[in-house]
Amino acid sequence: MLNQFSRTQLLLDKESMDRLFNARATVFGIGGVGGYTVEALARSGVGALDLIDDDKVCLTNLNRQIIATRKTVGRFKVDVAEERVHDIDPNIKVTTYKTFFGPETQDSFDFSQFDYVVDAIDTVTGKIALVMKCKEAGVPIICSMGAGNKMDPTRFEVTDIYKTSVCPLAKVMRTECRKRKIKHLKVVYSKEPVMTPIEDDSISCKNHCICPPGTQRKCTARRTVPGSNAFVPSVAGLIIGGEVVKDLVGFVPLKG
Repeated sequence: MLNQFSRTQLLLDKESMDRLFNARATVFGIGGVGGYTVEALARSGVGALDLIDDDKVCLTNLNRQIIATRKTVGRFKVDVAEERVHDIDPNIKVTTYKTFFGPETQDSFDFSQFDYVVDAIDTVTGKIALVMKCKEAGVPIICSMGAGNKMDPTRFEVTDIYKTSVCPLAKVMRTECRKRKIKHLKVVYSKEPVMTPIEDDSISCKNHCICPPGTQRKCTARRTVPGSNAFVPSVAGLIIGGEVVKDLVGFVPLKG
């Protein structure tokens, strides 16, 4: 029967669509990267989504985050994302957590319930904690490396963490993974050299913070605020979404 996922089914098959419907994917970090991953998963027919982020939509998110509009500024990102998912498909089971993921909150989640985990958070301690919990539970995970301070979305690659280069975040993750004897980790990263943000006090978050009231982790607490745009983190997020879908259904690409 013709439905909203019929065009996807033309590329996969009915059995694959059933697998997606019965899958539970979890996205940690609903920002510039994670928001687009959620979009891809919802539009691909994944039946259950867990969304984790403690942040609220800020005016400065409008340049890159799919959930950010003038109407959503000040609202929790996971609430906005849940509404958007249900506008796409009201049958998707969405579970939201207004939680900042890290070593101190990692035991709040039962990773054995997840079929796939997406790491789209921006702290190394959080990323490593996620990787370790997934390895313990035997759950596949894909991690986003740095998407800020870049201008070329065509430079993204899907590879193992130990095959990465150039990306400063990937370098740190390689070191931390080796320390913990993690043999493999699927990542999306870019070989594009990192740009240095222009120093302009008139638009500095350090001096002109406009984080919504109640924001737990304000931009003023960061050492530096990275530059960003509409077309780099979004591409990373969509690539990740595609990898999750293909892995869940066991997609085998055509040769040639």
